[in-house]
Amino acid sequence: MQEAQDAVREAVDWIVLVIESAGAVVIAIGAVLAILMALRAMRHPWRPDAFTRVRLTLGSYLVLGLEFQLAADILKTAIAPSFTEIGQLAAIAAIRTMLNYFLEREIKQERAELAAQGKDLAPLLSPRH
Repeated sequence: MQEAQDAVREAVDWIVLVIESAGAVVIAIGAVLAILMALRAMRHPWRPDAFTRVRLTLGSYLVLGLEFQLAADILKTAIAPSFTEIGQLAAIAAIRTMLNYFLEREIKQERAELAAQGKDLAPLLSPRH
């Protein structure tokens, strides 16, 4: 019985590592893309909405990356958690959920402002700019 539990824990540890890595990769891709977009936006200083697009892009990647990280945290504590692990998960989940909430709220506001101004939401890296 103990061997089976150890095997399941080891499998879950590997799955958690993959999910955490996926979250980190998503955030890293978003950061690199945002940097490239910001550099391109600096070439167009007369377009103040360009930096808004950078923020929207980075925010979207952060939200997705945080979702992966939260999924990994939940999975970590799914196998026979201790009370300490449950408390840590609750704190981490609360922080990440709050971050996601505020990021998503800001993204919606920024998108609504751009839409109200009739601004195109096409990325700055597209060939038409």
